[in-house]
Amino acid sequence: MSREARVEGGWLLRRVQTGEKLFMPESRPLPVIDPRCHELRIGDIERKAEWRIVYYVGDLAVAVLDIFAKKTRATPADVVEKCRRRLADFKRRDAP
Repeated sequence: MSREARVEGGWLLRRVQTGEKLFMPESRPLPVIDPRCHELRIGDIERKAEWRIVYYVGDLAVAVLDIFAKKTRATPADVVEKCRRRLADFKRRDAP
């Protein structure tokens, strides 16, 4: 991921952390993982790639579940499963 793409991703995550709700083209929901999961969409001209940051908006925190280069139209099944496992672990640790 290029420096510019990392900066853009960080800026978008900061907006989410401050409570801003992002919509297309910057973010889209990923209900296949959880109703509160979304993916940030980051174009990387330098690397000629599209990056995705999968995140969950919790009550007290935003959890980044995965970052991957988007190569196909659909989110890969292994990414979905990995995010589900990480989210379950996050929820278990975050529970009072």
